[in-house]
Amino acid sequence: MRMMIDGRRSGHPPGMHRAQAGERVTDSRRFSLEKGPGVVGQCRDLTREVLDEWLGTRGVHERAAVEDVLLLVSEVVTNACTHGGAPYELRLDRTAGKLWVQVSDNSPERPHPHGKHRPARSSGHGLYLLKRLSSAWGWVPRGRGKTVWFEVPVPRPPGMAL
Repeated sequence: MRMMIDGRRSGHPPGMHRAQAGERVTDSRRFSLEKGPGVVGQCRDLTREVLDEWLGTRGVHERAAVEDVLLLVSEVVTNACTHGGAPYELRLDRTAGKLWVQVSDNSPERPHPHGKHRPARSSGHGLYLLKRLSSAWGWVPRGRGKTVWFEVPVPRPPGMAL
């Protein structure tokens, strides 16, 4: 079975971890999330802490990439809160030069835009930003709902082997 990624087919079957797809995961973190206010900020903070640990000191270009990741985490978690019942897990995996972020929620419905993207609107930008800022994104059915994931290139810390 092949899953859809941003409207394109992927060679990764639903539920397959990147390491199983031939990419060596060098670090991984999984966080269980609780319902309630503040989950978006909590996920941003957890992601920032992990990226600080994994990537260390960064220059301007690398800091901008981290800010893009934090924005995407905010958008995906907000969408899970708004449309997916509630997010219950955040997972971060690092491969050589890539970061793979997964947010699982309680809704089996696939993510889809709610109308045409309009920059002047105060909301409705999440999927548009995923398309613009990630190198790939998609979703897979998972147990009690689904997992929305995205992948972005990240700089390798000095001395990290391929």
